[in-house]
Amino acid sequence: MVGVSSSLRGQVSKTTCQHCGAHVTDQFARVFGDDHDHAHRCGECDTYARLSRGSAAGLEVPIPDPETSPGRHGGEPDA
Repeated sequence: MVGVSSSLRGQVSKTTCQHCGAHVTDQFARVFGDDHDHAHRCGECDTYARLSRGSAAGLEVPIPDPETSPGRHGGEPDA
């Protein structure tokens, strides 16, 4: 028997949004993620405007977060 060791842990963390757990592609993590190719936010839990300004890399951005600002970017509309 040949001893083969495979670690999926590193692969899963790089292809999983650190915020919501949704799957992200390697390319998304490489382009939008942090210096270690980890995506802190993704298209499932954040807006493209925020992602393209650095929220996927874990940076604070000036655009309101759709999770904390209801009615913004697809959240519940204001009454």
